[in-house]
Amino acid sequence: MTTITKDQLIEHISTMSVLEVSELVKALEEKFGVSAAASVAAAPAASKEEESVEEKTEFDIILKSAGSNKIAVIKEVRALNSALGLKEAKDLVEAAGDNTKIKEAVKKE
Repeated sequence: MTTITKDQLIEHISTMSVLEVSELVKALEEKFGVSAAASVAAAPAASKEEESVEEKTEFDIILKSAGSNKIAVIKEVRALNSALGLKEAKDLVEAAGDNTKIKEAVKKE
């Protein structure tokens, strides 16, 4: 069995797409029965100003660029907007410039 160093593992992960890293995290969570969610320490009581600020529940999904894994991005765009066909999603991803809105007012999930 070949031994892999921590640096080699980090270097390999850095070449993966965001979708692949997400799938890796999910697999590790399932394998070891843990959660990658950050633990929350006790916070001091919020001031009146902080209490009046509401948490944002709707977001606009903006595509800045397709990156090197364009096929995975096209699949995610189609998953987010089921009204788009494959060609329309591909055209949207290929035409994506800075701040191309994919979907507006998406509920926080």
